[in-house]
Amino acid sequence: MAFLPFTHISLKSLIQKSYDFEPKTLGEHIRKRRLKLGLKQKDVARQLGINTWTVLNWEKGRTEPPIASMPAIVQFLGYDPFPEPKTTPQRLVARRREIGWSIRDAAEAVGVDPGTWGNWERGQTILYRKHRVLVAQFLGLSVDTLNKEMASRWNRSHAH
Repeated sequence: MAFLPFTHISLKSLIQKSYDFEPKTLGEHIRKRRLKLGLKQKDVARQLGINTWTVLNWEKGRTEPPIASMPAIVQFLGYDPFPEPKTTPQRLVARRREIGWSIRDAAEAVGVDPGTWGNWERGQTILYRKHRVLVAQFLGLSVDTLNKEMASRWNRSHAH
C-alpha cells in the first residue's frame, strides 16, 4: 500500500459572516453595525433609549425609525447612511434628519406654516426672500446659492 506525502491543506470557509452584507435599508445598517460590534438588540435599544422590540422591527423592515431617533442612530452607526443631498429639498430633509426635527419643528424655527415647509421639501420654489435667507442659514448655504437654485427651478417650471 502506497502512502501519498502529506501536504498542508488550507480550508477557506464559505460561510458568510453574519455582518458581511451590503445594507439596503436603515434597519439593515443598524443590524450590520450591531453584529459587527457583537451586540444584542437589547444593547442597541439601551444605547438608543428605545425598546428592544423597536430595534427588531427596524432591522426586519417592519417599521422605520422616527426622525427624532436619527441623531442617535447616526451616532451609533458612526456615519450617515443616507445619500449626499444635492438639491434644496433633499438638503432640507437631511438637515432635519441630522437634528431630529419634525416638519413642524423646522417650520416653527423658520417661522412658516408646516404645509409651506412640506411644499419646499417636495420641490416647490421658496418664493420670499426673507424665507430664503432663513432657509439658507438653516442649511449653512449662502443666500446667493439658494437664490440661484430657486431662480433655476422657477425658470424650468415656467418655461413655455
